[in-house]
Amino acid sequence: MTNFRRIRTIYADHLGLARGKYQPAATAAHGQARFCQTAYGLTFDRDLLPVEGSGLLTGLPDMVGHYKAEDIRLGWEADTGVAIVDLTDSKGNPIAVNGRNALKRALAAYADMGLSVNIGIELEAFVFEKDAQGNWTPYDTPGAYVYGAGSSVDPLGLIDQVWEQAEAMGIELESFNSEFDCSQFELTLRYGEAMAAIDDLLLFKTMAKEIYTANGFLLSFMPKPIADRGGSGLHVNFSFSDAAGNNVINDTNTQDGLSTLCKQAIAGLVKHHEGLAGIMAPTVNSYRRLQPASLSGYWANWGYDHRGVTTRIPDERGATARIEFRMGDCSANIYTAAAATLQAALLGIQNDYDLPAAEELDCLESQSTDRHTPDNLGEALAALVADTHLCQAIGQELIDNHVGIKTQEWENYLAYISQTSQWETDFYLNFV
Repeated sequence: MTNFRRIRTIYADHLGLARGKYQPAATAAHGQARFCQTAYGLTFDRDLLPVEGSGLLTGLPDMVGHYKAEDIRLGWEADTGVAIVDLTDSKGNPIAVNGRNALKRALAAYADMGLSVNIGIELEAFVFEKDAQGNWTPYDTPGAYVYGAGSSVDPLGLIDQVWEQAEAMGIELESFNSEFDCSQFELTLRYGEAMAAIDDLLLFKTMAKEIYTANGFLLSFMPKPIADRGGSGLHVNFSFSDAAGNNVINDTNTQDGLSTLCKQAIAGLVKHHEGLAGIMAPTVNSYRRLQPASLSGYWANWGYDHRGVTTRIPDERGATARIEFRMGDCSANIYTAAAATLQAALLGIQNDYDLPAAEELDCLESQSTDRHTPDNLGEALAALVADTHLCQAIGQELIDNHVGIKTQEWENYLAYISQTSQWETDFYLNFV
């Protein structure tokens, strides 16, 4: 810590924003940073709502961010370390509406079963630059193509700065490439222990957005920022290991190599499909991405190495076997999204739901199910509230906070529905 002039403390709020503050290194030794809990009542446009956990009507109380010296790591700003904090109230009780605390609860539930969780995240984003009028326009990449790399897809080498900084911070990227549409990119972080992987993702997203901003560009994880181009998703890959380190997704005695536990987890994701959308796709814009034939996690189905389904089982087995849940987008709080995914899977394990047959149709012109994500944010929030088992598993206070904030967001959209495209751009582009 003595090598840094200041420490930047960070937590992901209910909107997924990386809130925090700077502290001089000398005064950071006590390992605490105080914040107003009523930040959990803010919308993107700074409306302040008396929702669950905001404390707006009880005096706007403090919450405390705790960290240790070993939590401080190299940041991306000069002479600055960063630390992700654990949030409690002034009495030391975890802040129930905090997504990181929800993920801790999910991981503890698996630990009680003797299992640890590994996670790997794939995320997609568009890059924008300013035009002559000062408006954001897609980054000019005329030679771009899917699975592209090099100067044809990133003429200014912007990703090189992000990659170098990630390496300096100890954040491992697994891959980077251009996606299907021009100025869209996919970035995959290294698979690893769940909490460490999600912490790395929070820092990576924040760092990458700020490096692009410093260069005069906008890196946006908005789900569908350009109407006539593809959507950007967040895929949660996960697996479970026993005390001996064995990946228990596997079972060499079954025809497909998958264990009973794996199939129970898949059944949980399929069972809670509609309710999960309210967490995994939490913006008005999310439902422009979640459409039939979009390969985006629309249908309540699963399959073997099938990108048309929501829950995909890649063909790897052994140590690299995993479940890939494809519904989410990066407008979600990444901790809450991971917690919701794991809790839905756990409900499947605990309740042994019936598992439908693996999808064999193309999901472009036909599919074997009529169930799909709700058609809009309002319907998704209603589906989430109706899924009481999922809500209780994730944490009712967090759900109440989330639904309160997002209901206001939906109502704001309805009030400006005649200006749909402009409202979405103004409301989300700079934040998500």
